[in-house]
Amino acid sequence: MSATAQAASAQTIPAIGQAYGGGFVTGITRDPVTGKRSLHITAGAAHELVGKWGEYGEKIEGADSFTDSLANTKAMAAAGSELATKVLALDIGGFTDWSIPARDVQELQYRHFKPTTEENWAARRDGDNPNSVPISQIYSEKSPLQTVHSDFQEGGAEAFRDTWYWSSSQRSADTAFGMPFDVGLQYYHAKDLELRVRPVRSEFLD
Repeated sequence: MSATAQAASAQTIPAIGQAYGGGFVTGITRDPVTGKRSLHITAGAAHELVGKWGEYGEKIEGADSFTDSLANTKAMAAAGSELATKVLALDIGGFTDWSIPARDVQELQYRHFKPTTEENWAARRDGDNPNSVPISQIYSEKSPLQTVHSDFQEGGAEAFRDTWYWSSSQRSADTAFGMPFDVGLQYYHAKDLELRVRPVRSEFLD
């Protein structure tokens, strides 16, 4: 692709925070296997759900991707996850391909839509996202700052709550990854705990 064509293509990608595709543009990841880029869109706060990830001690095949939210969620639903089934049944703005965000997609939700002014958890490798475009670095106490998008700031209509949210990425038979949206700790919880979910959908760019 020529430089001119690349520039034209880049201009068609909506900006972070822009209302688009049934939600709000969240960021881009590149699949580590295929190399394809995906644009991720976060649903509005009215569409959050709460539930268990799955059953403690049950390993689910096909729910291990850090970038493919929909594949993870479909695998969860096939294994009996009520939460995944509810997310897959969503119809928001005529779009019906919603899912629970994979770990690196959820990281972009926090990076770009952090609601609070609290310092980030910066004692480990939280925020390290080799699959984001551009590649995201680990958090410092001051970066990322509270989002610049006012609707996603604490108290705003679309703000994430100051609590834990599930990702769809499985860590083990007992646990799955999640994040608290006050300080950005990337950790994991027992699958049978009830946490919140902010659905996403994705569109291929390549």
